[in-house]
Amino acid sequence: MTPSNQSNKENNANRKQEELKDKTYTSHIHMNDESLVNELFQAAKEKLYNVNLWSNLPCITSHFQMYTSAGDKKQSPKPEVNDYIKINLPGPFPENWVIVTEVTEKKDMAQFTVSPSESPVEKWEQDEEIEHFFIKEATSTFQVERKGNSIYAHEIGKNEGINNEGDEAGNRKLINTILAKGGWAGFQKYQWKKLLDYFVNKTQITSE
Repeated sequence: MTPSNQSNKENNANRKQEELKDKTYTSHIHMNDESLVNELFQAAKEKLYNVNLWSNLPCITSHFQMYTSAGDKKQSPKPEVNDYIKINLPGPFPENWVIVTEVTEKKDMAQFTVSPSESPVEKWEQDEEIEHFFIKEATSTFQVERKGNSIYAHEIGKNEGINNEGDEAGNRKLINTILAKGGWAGFQKYQWKKLLDYFVNKTQITSE
């Protein structure tokens, strides 16, 4: 490799690294009644895990549905590693898929992490296409934790880069760019705030 090509490769790598974004959204509630804190924290964990109910949040929201690794709809109210979640955003956009990569539960904390993935329904038909507008290295961690008499909920996004290059983007390069830079960029804060407020009991779902 010539010095010029090496320099271009390093510049491209640096540019891609700079394009990756980390974002964290938080909501919390504080109470003086310790027994009520315990009760609401247990409820927060149930809300965190029951992904299928997230779609019932009031006003405009995304639609969430859990799937097994075999591509079947899953009704169990707790995600497991290698489960999938299909996410349909409001509007005329393609569906987006993530896979559960980690589930952690401790005395005062519960969380699970997902990453963009192929569709489990079509993974044997499509080679390397990631059906999500972020790259597969991106992660999103949904977490609830208790600290004293406060309950916190977090959505922690890491390595949020646009999936618009190579085979992994497939024929979604343009729509992924539009979603990541336009639609989702404006909707992300609103969506996660509503979800996190729901976890900490500031808002409730409308129906089941």
